[in-house]
This record gives sequence, C-alpha cells and structure tokens, in this order.
Amino acid sequence: MKKVKCCIVGLCMLFAANVNAEELTDPLEGLNRAVYGFNKAFDTVLFNPLAKGYKAIAPDIVETGVSNFFGNFRDVGTMVNNVLQFKFKDASVDFSRVIFNSTVGLAGILDVATHMGLQKNHEDFGQTLGAWGVPSGPYVVLPFFGPSTLRDAPASFVPLDAWSYVDDASTRDRGLIIRAVNARAQLFKYETLIIGDEYIFIRDAYLGLRQLAVDDGVIEEVFDEDDF
Repeated sequence: MKKVKCCIVGLCMLFAANVNAEELTDPLEGLNRAVYGFNKAFDTVLFNPLAKGYKAIAPDIVETGVSNFFGNFRDVGTMVNNVLQFKFKDASVDFSRVIFNSTVGLAGILDVATHMGLQKNHEDFGQTLGAWGVPSGPYVVLPFFGPSTLRDAPASFVPLDAWSYVDDASTRDRGLIIRAVNARAQLFKYETLIIGDEYIFIRDAYLGLRQLAVDDGVIEEVFDEDDF
C-alpha cells in the first residue's frame, strides 16, 4: 500500500510538472488560500462528518450503486462534450453506455456497459473549451466547489449533466446532496497522499491532471482506483 501511495504522489508531481509555467501561475494565491481555508473549515464542520457517517452506514455495494447511478446521468454530458469535440466514436460509446446501463443496468445502478467492453469516458465542458484552444487562465478556488481555473469555473455551471433536468426540484436537490456526500466519501482514501503544503499540493495536482485530461491523457492506464 505504501509503495502504491508513493507512486501516486510521484505521479501527481509529474502531472504538475507537465503543466507549462504560464498555467502554473497563481496570481490570486492570497484570495485562493482564504477561500481554501473557508472550504476546509466548512468541510471539517459539516461535509466531512456527513461523509463519514454515510460511509459508516452505507456498504461498499451501496456506494458503488450511487456512483454508478449518477455516473449514468453524467455519461449524457460526456456524450455531448465528445460530440462538441468531434469525437464521434467516443460519443457513440457514451450513447451505448447510457442505453445499456439505463435498461439492463437498472437505471444505471449496475454498470453493465463496462463489463461489455464499453469503457467510461470522462469529458466536461471545461475540457471541451480546452480542446477548442481556450487557455486555462489563472488557478482559482471556488467557495464550496474547490479547485478550478478561470476557464473551468464558468464551464462547470453549463447544464450538460442530465440530472440537472430532473423536473421535480426537491428530488433534484436531494439527489445533488446525496451525490456530493457520496463523492466526498470517495476522497478519504486519497487524503493520506497529500504531502507538504496542502494548498500547493492540491493546486499543482489539479492543474496537472486537468491538463492531462484536456490533452486526452489516459489516467486509467497509469493507475487503477482498485489499487487504493
């Protein structure tokens, strides 16, 4: 386990090193650190305890089902972004994933598509803008939402996630809360990887991974989440 963790830390630093100097500039560092401190306090007081409680009562199979369910909605947005990037082959895979997981996979709770060889893609509108040549701009930390860039921040609010179109507002909002808590619970296994200045580590790792994503680097071939 220690060996794997050391490898991942090294990979994070390698990814960060691959970001050019312009992208690594952080002219808003003072403000970003203040927002980061606010987010950290919010997480400590509310979000972290909620996620720990959720993880304590929810079996792994439930966490996986929740991740799959909301991931199925995100596959719709991934498909749209692949179309916008003219990646029609990948978009067809996304479409097939949604069809099979929504039916055979019981509304996406089971990820049958992956077992059928239809591998999950990860594309968002920030990556689409990057593929179109829009520079990332300065690093910014958003209240509640965390690491981002001047390009990715507004892009993250473009409603391509199919869950945002659920008609019933109360159902939609409860789903967003459940999804956020479930996602926070998945981060516990990565927290021990942070070394040195936490703000700088997260910033550099985020920028490096985002650049890798825009450049279509295949993270899954570097390491697998099952290794943690």
